[in-house]
Amino acid sequence: MSTETIKVSPPAAWRLNHDTVRAATKNQGGVQAVVHVIDDEADVRHAMELLLEGAGFVARSYPSARAFFESNPYEGPGCVITDLRMPESSGIEVLARLRQNGAALPVVIVSGHKDVALAVHAMKKGAIDFIEKPFSAERLIETVRAAVERVARAPSEPPQARLSMLSKREHEVLDRVLAGKSNRMIGVELDISERTVESHRASIMRKTGARNLAELVRLAAAQG
Repeated sequence: MSTETIKVSPPAAWRLNHDTVRAATKNQGGVQAVVHVIDDEADVRHAMELLLEGAGFVARSYPSARAFFESNPYEGPGCVITDLRMPESSGIEVLARLRQNGAALPVVIVSGHKDVALAVHAMKKGAIDFIEKPFSAERLIETVRAAVERVARAPSEPPQARLSMLSKREHEVLDRVLAGKSNRMIGVELDISERTVESHRASIMRKTGARNLAELVRLAAAQG
């Protein structure tokens, strides 16, 4: 992950809400939640720590999954944000080990466009959300805040009801989007133009109420 995809300086509004964020992310016992960042690239870890701390979070970073687990992360509330692809252990392996150990820490996966299918798999395994690279500072902060506060926006309709509104062609496009395929690749496979693919994708977002790809993945994962 390149630091060029992350804007290091958080907006002034986040800095002004520093105390508010810290108060909102404490558990009932008054213990401050900690955001655990796992990434093998030092520059990325540093940039994310600056963003999170500037927004009022307590952040700790680790160069590997091993370093993370050796820190005894089970003590206290918080969340984990981990890169999907790392040399020693993947983000999915981090998630699996946390669940095996009975840890309830919510996990956010950071993935590239080509890894959307793996991100879907991670969410089916229990990840609370995923961020697709490149991402903005605002997207990172909003996602982490939701994870730490355990804010779940309950849909007005079950996933099955919203997905059932899609046409056969829209389902075909959706399946390929979730597999991480580009509009061009989808167009070739379905023998339609890229513009038509874009139109179908817009219709899918409108019918399901998903605001972005992550929400669409979460919706599909909830259906199973």
